[in-house]
Amino acid sequence: MRATLKLFSFLKPYWVWATLAPLLMMIEVAMDLMQPRLLERIIDVGIANSDLTVILQTGLWMVGVAFVGIIGGVGCTFFAVLASQSFGADLRSALYGRVQMLSFANIDELETGKLITRLTNDVTQVQDVVLMLLRIMVRAPMMMAGSLVMAIITAPQLAWLFVVLIPLVIIGLVLIIKRAFPLFSKVQARLDALNTVMQESLAGVRVVKAFVREAHEILRFGKANDNLMDQSISAVRTVAVTMPFMMIVLDSGVVAVLWLGGIQVSAGGMQVGQVIAFINYLMQTLMSLMMVSMLLMRISRSEASAVRIQEVFDSEPKVRNKPGALTDFVPRGRVAFEDVSFSYRGNGDDPVLNRISFVAEPGQTVALLGATGSGKSSLVHLIPRFYDVTGGRVTIDGRDVRDIDEDTLRRQIGTALQESVLFSGTIRDNIRYGRPDASDEEVIAAAKMAQAHDFITALSDGYDAEVGQRGVNLSGGQKQRIAIARALLVQPAILILDDSTSAVDVETEGRIQAALEAEDAQRTTFVVAQRISTVLAADKILVLDDGHIVAQGAHAELLASSPIYREIYASQMDGGHMDDGQTHDGAASHVAN
Repeated sequence: MRATLKLFSFLKPYWVWATLAPLLMMIEVAMDLMQPRLLERIIDVGIANSDLTVILQTGLWMVGVAFVGIIGGVGCTFFAVLASQSFGADLRSALYGRVQMLSFANIDELETGKLITRLTNDVTQVQDVVLMLLRIMVRAPMMMAGSLVMAIITAPQLAWLFVVLIPLVIIGLVLIIKRAFPLFSKVQARLDALNTVMQESLAGVRVVKAFVREAHEILRFGKANDNLMDQSISAVRTVAVTMPFMMIVLDSGVVAVLWLGGIQVSAGGMQVGQVIAFINYLMQTLMSLMMVSMLLMRISRSEASAVRIQEVFDSEPKVRNKPGALTDFVPRGRVAFEDVSFSYRGNGDDPVLNRISFVAEPGQTVALLGATGSGKSSLVHLIPRFYDVTGGRVTIDGRDVRDIDEDTLRRQIGTALQESVLFSGTIRDNIRYGRPDASDEEVIAAAKMAQAHDFITALSDGYDAEVGQRGVNLSGGQKQRIAIARALLVQPAILILDDSTSAVDVETEGRIQAALEAEDAQRTTFVVAQRISTVLAADKILVLDDGHIVAQGAHAELLASSPIYREIYASQMDGGHMDDGQTHDGAASHVAN
């Protein structure tokens, strides 16, 4: 319950509605408590004395009381729904905002599928409990206490039955709730697993179809779905015991009242109306107790969800601004890696980069070449502080990037990531994503540099053409060029192209490189590439292998000094056959061309 109570702060802005709902419920409860007494009067006074006037008057009172109760109940529901839905909307927004504030490392730990569950199902669980609390948490205790008092007033001779029945009910409910809580926690975990499978399968549907693995994915989803079903059945089956248990206790109590009350009526110690009223109060008391138990059951389930939500709120971004971080930093673009090491775990274990040192001067193009998994993308992700270094430091113009405000730093860096992510909306909106205030002329200029203008204008709606979900209606090369245009539009001092032309043909890639070189901007450019043709004209090429820089220099230097670079060059440019005597001239000729 502790985690759920923490989230109640989101209810504060709606305290008026949250107060009105219980007050109106109190009216409904008071009216409901009057009904058995009025029924008692009809039976013991009206019917017993054949007094039609008493029957009609009391009947009208019952109708009036019921009408007032309806007004209270409807009003309570109205304000409770307003408060709970507003609470849920604010909680969901705050949770989403928190996720956006987390760093890459946090997202890696929490996982996308699990975050989707927390933003949807978990928030709904807590929201529903708030609704129940504003209605049932007021109604049930008040009804239980009021019915108990009224029962004692109505038939004190039978009141001792509550001493037997209520403890019996409480013990049974505690045992059921104690068993149900961990089961509902497991249900949420199984729901996480199901969402993860769904998210992976739907995001990779093209791969699934390309390899004819539909049957495999259906089986994988079916397994996760069955696991969720089995766990849900187990949890619900445990909770389902509550109703039969309560009915047995309730029926036993009614039988006891009828038996003992019948004896009292026969002896003249009680009247029939008293017995009927007492039975009503007994049922109201025990049913209210059952309502409380069901509410506690829902609270136990929502507590599991609240804990998971609170886990996101309690997650501290692994990358955070230092106190007094620079907010007015305008770099020239000199980037230096000083003995940098990096591990995704952040503790130095399993390092991805080891003691990396190099300098990129303003205006230079630095290319990173190496096998898959050599650490190229990890290296460039340290510049905009997507992750923080484990050892050493990364500096821009002599300033440690950790001393610069995150937003300020990233506004000076244009990034086209390995995966070209586009958003629903127009092509224009996607290019303007980093600079929403950019003019149409600037958008077109960026698109032309990225060699995207021609294919965009060929579309029926041009720059206003709608982009499907994740850019489904565009080719891989088109998406990459839009992503490059988006990075260029922010006019960055540092540009990072993380294998962002892998789906573009060599000719188009050459035109993109030529356009970037022809621009007057003195930006520092980092290019991560698999193709050697992408890096030939770079001012500095870093060859990475297993997290180490094994060679660095210009193309001609590396051909002369680095066997690994020569091997890469030979395999891609000359079909794997070259001799030392021809290498340099061929390379020089290629560069000249």
